[in-house]
Amino acid sequence: MTLAIHALACIFGTGSWVAINGLWVELPLIVNVLPEGWDLPSYLTVIIQLANVGPLFVTLMHKFAPGKMKEIVAIYIIISIGIMASLLMVFFWKKTTLLEGTPHSTVFLILAFFLSLVDCTSSVTFLPFMMRLPTKYMTTYFIGEGLSGFIPGLVALGQGVGMIKCVNVSKPVNVTIDNFTEGASIYQIETHYSPANFSTEAFLAFLTVMMVFCLVAFFLLTRIPCLPHTELNEEQVSNQMVHASTTELELNKYTSERPTDPQSFSLNSPTKAMDKAMFTAETQNVATSTFIKYSKHQLFFIYFLVAWVNSLTNGFLPSVQTYSCLPYGSVAYHLSAALSSMANPVACIIALFLPNRSLVLLGSLSLVGTVFGAYNMAMAALSPCPLLQHSEAGAFLIVLSWILFSGTLSYVKVMIGVIFRDKSHSALVWCGAAVQLGSMCGALTMFPLVNVYDIFKAGDSCNMNCPF
Repeated sequence: MTLAIHALACIFGTGSWVAINGLWVELPLIVNVLPEGWDLPSYLTVIIQLANVGPLFVTLMHKFAPGKMKEIVAIYIIISIGIMASLLMVFFWKKTTLLEGTPHSTVFLILAFFLSLVDCTSSVTFLPFMMRLPTKYMTTYFIGEGLSGFIPGLVALGQGVGMIKCVNVSKPVNVTIDNFTEGASIYQIETHYSPANFSTEAFLAFLTVMMVFCLVAFFLLTRIPCLPHTELNEEQVSNQMVHASTTELELNKYTSERPTDPQSFSLNSPTKAMDKAMFTAETQNVATSTFIKYSKHQLFFIYFLVAWVNSLTNGFLPSVQTYSCLPYGSVAYHLSAALSSMANPVACIIALFLPNRSLVLLGSLSLVGTVFGAYNMAMAALSPCPLLQHSEAGAFLIVLSWILFSGTLSYVKVMIGVIFRDKSHSALVWCGAAVQLGSMCGALTMFPLVNVYDIFKAGDSCNMNCPF
């Protein structure tokens, strides 16, 4: 039974962000079809920020109408929306509409909004539901959440990417000479994309199946006999959570304040043994045995890191990934999208086994990640003629840079979350606010630069006349 619940919790966790993570790793194939082309990632970053109305609505409902919104019903609705949006995406992702005479992938963007709404809202609904289960299943849920990025990336690697062929195509034209018009042909090179190992429709169908698995897993989790069917209030939730930084002094205070029992004076009493065992377990499981007190300047620095790191990972860089990678070829873009998506859960696993809360280390890693991000941004600014464009070294460097950019900053985000988790509930709330502020600033800054002012230039792999 325990193993089955672990499996269900893991599958349930994969449904949290699998839809949007799947769209990101599929973009190398999608941008070659939809009319937005290389600008499509910048649209997605803004859409994901707009989808935060979902968690905002849930938060306001908990604040002003506590108990009115049934958690289980809300999750059923959220997952059902995700399944329907994913299924519709399979059949209609290529459909375009004319807006002011220009084709736009309106259907794709609308469905992407609903998928983003599902994934963003899962952060404030899935986790509270998992609090109903014993604490040991929470780790399994987070493993599943990490797999929501790892599995689509792995499938995308197996899918491959269509190879580019430069084809010399003749087109008929009318030529007028001395008032006489006659037909002629001109030749021009066009870029043709060969199909991948399986289609985008098949990949989107796979994402739909994963959402269905998530729904089935959630249905079975709600049928667990030991699962309470009442909503947990904040005090009950806090009583179920073990603080990660419990000190020896606090444990001694806890044991000294227990009601006095005549048998407690005996060294071999069950109560004394239980307290000693509790203390031993706590001190063995806690990496740091003392609370770390942060000054106001240190807290400001941590909040700045939160906003800055999320502005890079959720706003600035994703908007220009096409411009930084596609000049090196579709394979480079495909690998950078898939492997950087897989680097995120890998960094979370590293943070689980090798945690380090040193602000010096976190600041240094943020600086290193920013350097990789600056390299990616510089190559995007040089598009369509970045450095080392026609060499394998250039493609290798851009892929490696995206992997290290995602991995280092993901580790920083995880460890900052651990710091605020151990500080207080209000610190976590402000941390979430800083995450959204940074992400929003990054997305809203890049959107006009990419789509209005055309700072970044798209290119054609077969028609790029670069000086180097």
